[in-house]
Amino acid sequence: MLISDAFAQAAAPAQSEGSLMTLIPLFGIFIIFYFLLIRPQAKRAKEQKQMIEALQRGDEVITNGGTLGLIVNVSEGYVIIEVAPGIEITVLKTSVQTLLPKGTLKSIEPTKGGKTQKAKTAKTTTAPENNKAEDAIEASNSRDDKAEKNSEKK
Repeated sequence: MLISDAFAQAAAPAQSEGSLMTLIPLFGIFIIFYFLLIRPQAKRAKEQKQMIEALQRGDEVITNGGTLGLIVNVSEGYVIIEVAPGIEITVLKTSVQTLLPKGTLKSIEPTKGGKTQKAKTAKTTTAPENNKAEDAIEASNSRDDKAEKNSEKK
């Protein structure tokens, strides 16, 4: 005989339980993605949409670009925001990122020319060593101010 008996036998039928068992980890991964990624993102999008629909005159907001301001007027697709006294900008409603609590803008202290104000130190003692140190600090601060002015001119 040219063909042995082992090759002539039929192959065993495929097991249907094995293919179902290979799909269970796939379903598990999908469930994990749903609860960890898809559901929270959909919840945040729903809250953002509700916040945008509820915008009204007098609300304090932050835009996506980081601009803080007070809403002066609300239309169907746009809001007019007052960023400084007498300065208003028009932005899309969808560009409003955060609704701030009332009074937040008043608590933010504006600075002169975009620079932080340096605290003045009070002279409490008259010892010569302390006066020398304070004089050195004041001289350093004045040099820093002059350097900043020169760099702004360039």
